[in-house]
Amino acid sequence: MNIGDKVRMVRAKEQGVVTRFLPGNQVEIEIEDGFRIPVLRSEIVVVSAMEAKRFQAEPTLEAQKSTKPEIIANAGIYLAFVPQTERNNAKDADLYLVNNTDWELPFTIGEERENRYIGLHSDVLKARSFHKLVQQYSLATFENWPTFLIQGLWHRRGASTLREPLIKRLKCRAQTFQSHIGLIPVVNQTGHVFQLDLEEPVQQETPKLKKNVEKPVDAAALRDSLLGLTDKKEPASLERPSSIIDLHITKLLPTGFGSRTNAELLEVQLQAFEKNLENAIASGMDDITFIHGVGNGVLRNELHRRLGKYPGVAYFEDAQKEKFGYGATKVKIK
Repeated sequence: MNIGDKVRMVRAKEQGVVTRFLPGNQVEIEIEDGFRIPVLRSEIVVVSAMEAKRFQAEPTLEAQKSTKPEIIANAGIYLAFVPQTERNNAKDADLYLVNNTDWELPFTIGEERENRYIGLHSDVLKARSFHKLVQQYSLATFENWPTFLIQGLWHRRGASTLREPLIKRLKCRAQTFQSHIGLIPVVNQTGHVFQLDLEEPVQQETPKLKKNVEKPVDAAALRDSLLGLTDKKEPASLERPSSIIDLHITKLLPTGFGSRTNAELLEVQLQAFEKNLENAIASGMDDITFIHGVGNGVLRNELHRRLGKYPGVAYFEDAQKEKFGYGATKVKIK
């Protein structure tokens, strides 16, 4: 039993195609509905070519009415070496290319030796068939064999799924050559067999950890730092505001306020208020007065709302009414 073989259930009516072998003496088969299911090897038998023809020649009425899609074996291309004659106690091997799928495979096969390509053969490999090449290779020197390059296209008459071309290089090595002895599909002989269309697992690249590159220590700079000999930067001096800040927009934007909206003009006034209040607190002032005018009370109400949340403000009140009327607020700083 090989990948690509058509099989049927012993105790059921389902048929399918072997897609891969599983642990525990199980195989995975693809049934007519396109589902892949695991089954024990003892529960399935391989459908022989004669049996398949017999079923096709005498279809039942139920089968004629069935619209189920045809089961297609998509995998099963092999390169095989079959031992043949003995010459001076050294065996030679015949080279086979095997197609155990339901696709036709127009192919080329060649050798790569020291950056040179030597074409061996090209042909169309029919479904469930093999091609024996005329070349023979000595098993005693298999490690010196060239790299075999096989290229193929997948073809089926009628509507089918477009598949990527098959391009496979095979180099026989001592570590794996002897472990590939088995029954060759379609050829039905024992030899060294290698499947060419196995889906290779994608290896995810392990992210490289960035190494912390240590900068060389400047001994002189370290000594000066420990001894306090380095130049000390003077802290940035705070701008101590005036004790009376006029927030009228004509004072803040003496060159004109252009096309700014009322909301944008209010934001300019609030930014000036915040900046001067913070500088007054940081520079240790006792109090500061903001002239906001009377107007519609929008600016005054917003200032009072914000002052109520300032942790550095002790209290605030209307400034001298005789001097500012109701258009100014005095802020007492903690």
